[in-house]
Amino acid sequence: MSRAYFSRQENAPSPLRITVERQVRFEEVDPLNIVWHGRYPSFFEDARVAFGEKYGLGYLDFYGQGILCPIKQMHIDYVRPLRFQEYFSIEGILHWSAAARLNFEFIIRNRAEEITTTGYTVQMLLDTDMNIMLIPPPFVSSFLDRWEKGIIR
Repeated sequence: MSRAYFSRQENAPSPLRITVERQVRFEEVDPLNIVWHGRYPSFFEDARVAFGEKYGLGYLDFYGQGILCPIKQMHIDYVRPLRFQEYFSIEGILHWSAAARLNFEFIIRNRAEEITTTGYTVQMLLDTDMNIMLIPPPFVSSFLDRWEKGIIR
């Protein structure tokens, strides 16, 4: 990654992070014995789900508040391959945004701590009628307020 996916906003709180440990499964590799490129979005999802469990921002938390959060954008940069049975970590990083969106960055590292893949997703917020939310709903505003005050780290 040559430049940051998301620019840091002045006076914004530090990003929130989670790391998930995994091992490459047989079903995830192609005939070349490397992880098939189409598996990486599910690795990103592993980090998003763990993040949601840790911070109370999971899909069911949103859904319970009448909010849907589909992926609007996804980008992946492949640096080096992962191979069958290789251990790796997925770091999920939520970057601050006062808008009604979730800006996640992902860094995948092998056991030697070498970066193998980076990427990002942007999730938009919708109500249950599929209307785009332009400002964060109360559930998200409360989370952002706690994050900004340093209550959530």
